[in-house]
Amino acid sequence: MEILLITLLAGLIIGIFAGYLLRRLVARKSVESAEARAEKILAEAKIKQQEILLQGKDRALKIIEDGKREEESRRKELLYTQKRLENREALFDQKFLEFQEKQQKLYDKVEQVEKIKEEVHKIRDQEMEKLQKIAGLSLDGARQELLGLVEKSAGEELMSRLRKMEQTTSEELEEKARGLLTPVIQRIASSHAAETTTSSVSLPSDEMKGRIIGKEGRNIKVIEQLTGTEIIVDETPQMITISGFSPIRRQIAKRALEKLIQDGRIHPGRIEEAIDESKRELALDIKKAGEDALYQVGVTGIDPKLVQILGRLKYRTSYGQHILQHSIEVANLSAVLAEELGANVSIAKQGGLFHDIGKAVDHDVQGNHTDIGYNIMKKFGMSEEIAYACIGHHEDKPKTIEAVINKVADAISGARPGARKDTYEQYVKRLEELEKIAASFPGVEKVYAIQAGREVRIFVRPQEIDDYAAFQLAKEIAKKIESELNYPGEIKVTLIRETRVIEYAR
Repeated sequence: MEILLITLLAGLIIGIFAGYLLRRLVARKSVESAEARAEKILAEAKIKQQEILLQGKDRALKIIEDGKREEESRRKELLYTQKRLENREALFDQKFLEFQEKQQKLYDKVEQVEKIKEEVHKIRDQEMEKLQKIAGLSLDGARQELLGLVEKSAGEELMSRLRKMEQTTSEELEEKARGLLTPVIQRIASSHAAETTTSSVSLPSDEMKGRIIGKEGRNIKVIEQLTGTEIIVDETPQMITISGFSPIRRQIAKRALEKLIQDGRIHPGRIEEAIDESKRELALDIKKAGEDALYQVGVTGIDPKLVQILGRLKYRTSYGQHILQHSIEVANLSAVLAEELGANVSIAKQGGLFHDIGKAVDHDVQGNHTDIGYNIMKKFGMSEEIAYACIGHHEDKPKTIEAVINKVADAISGARPGARKDTYEQYVKRLEELEKIAASFPGVEKVYAIQAGREVRIFVRPQEIDDYAAFQLAKEIAKKIESELNYPGEIKVTLIRETRVIEYAR
């Protein structure tokens, strides 16, 4: 049994050793085969590397050859360009030299011309001195003599031509203006009767005067204090007069008195109630008048406060003409004229309606009605073109065509027969100022205002004013009348120069 075990153990050891030897042999063969494959791969790589290096060398040589050829072609181009520049530079130098030569020749000619001019001036001065010695006149004296002769010979002809041209132009313009204004006035043929606000109140009997005055005049004092007017009670039968600067206040006092007379109860408490009622009624009446005016003209979108101010014109007159009716008429005339002339109808219409808006408050606000009206329009956000109508209709040369149209429409409305009236004192004062302005010019001998101030005839001294000067003098007088005198319509200036020659035969 032991021998068997020993034998098995020996076999096992021998088997292990044989396996080990076999494994080493297999491993060695595997290493030798891997090394062989690696050497083969290295050999192939070296061959490819040599091939790539050869191809790279070939390409590099080709690129170098191409670069050399391109460099050669560019070098040739640069040489060609350089030659062209050298040729141009040489040509430019030649041209510049020729130009300098020509310039020098011109300078020489200029110097020669200047010398010739100096010689000519010397000769002319010498000849002028000789002529002055022969004629016995200086240069200025000869010039004045020549101008005098020309003025005498051509003055009358020049004057006649100027008068003919002016007459022809005036006739053409007047004909065109008549053709434009006639249909406009026909389309706006509104009433121009003056609705003057009365300042008197009729009484049922003279006994009512005492009741209005009251005990120790307390009633009349309350009326005057609350209305800001003056109540005049005189000997006029069944009539009392209301005096006040503001037409609105006069109207309030008139309405209150009529209510008191109708009621019969006249005492301070009732007077206050009547005046408050009159103020409320007048405010509603003023608002309605403004709204009616806007409706007649066709204007919308106006601030209610401005409508209220417009309605106040119902109780305002100018030279006896009702201002609200006048404003409506000017607005309608302006709209038609603007449509005919191609101007802005809306601006012309609104400018015509509000052109005298300043007169609604000119009794309460300091300043003239044009500036007051302009400030009112700007305060209520109206455009500059519309606000300017308040000023433009009193300017000699308005800035906008709509303002010119408003000025023309205002003149048409104010110049209608019977539209305005003057008091006797104002009428006489205007005639005196008209004659005074015309007589202020030198050479005027006599002045007569005729045709109710529509024409002024001026007689001049013929020895001081010749025909041409008379023509100019008439224009100057007309311009001065326009700038200094306020008048409705137009004034005709007629200047008369009469020459009388008297001789005696003995």
